[in-house]
Amino acid sequence: MGIIKVENIRVFANHGCLKEETAIGSDYRVDLEVEADLKISSKSDELSDTVDYVFLNKVVREEMALPSKLLETVAKRILDRVLREVSLITNATVAVSKINPPIGGDVEMVTIKMSERRKK
Repeated sequence: MGIIKVENIRVFANHGCLKEETAIGSDYRVDLEVEADLKISSKSDELSDTVDYVFLNKVVREEMALPSKLLETVAKRILDRVLREVSLITNATVAVSKINPPIGGDVEMVTIKMSERRKK
């Protein structure tokens, strides 16, 4: 097994429960970590034998572009999609962070982190 991480994916999106949040939008950070068998790709040196991190970045960007009230909803969509579309992935963890959230204080970010394991 091995781990592939795509860290600090920066996106601007329109998530939130408040009308202002969805109208104005905010900056977000997403970190995605996937676990997969990397033995074959380590020997073959072929992209087709591994998890393409360009594709992982694309999934994050596409799912972040769909407005949701809750970060949990976005995270679940990301997890479901990478597990559905990349058969090599056995486990995935995603952290979605809202930068400078409007919560009435000096808070750098709020983060939700979720993991999902492929069902056998």
